[in-house]
Amino acid sequence: MTDRTLEFSSLHPDKENLLKDTLTEVYDALKEKGYDPVNQIVGYILSEDPTYITTYNNARSKIRHIDRDELLQALVKNYLKTE
Repeated sequence: MTDRTLEFSSLHPDKENLLKDTLTEVYDALKEKGYDPVNQIVGYILSEDPTYITTYNNARSKIRHIDRDELLQALVKNYLKTE
């Protein structure tokens, strides 16, 4: 067993902006179809089951191009408003 702490690499600002744009498009598509976007996105993140995301406006395909670890990193960073 090791006491070392693993370190995640930081997201490039361009990558973070792409994540935000994609997540916003997915959110909007879910909202337009009458779903609770936050609950659906959380369900997708936790399970990686793409059926939580509508196919409307190609949202399911878009979110599947996002790396889940990068998405979680960006969400935590923005929630805590850190650099």
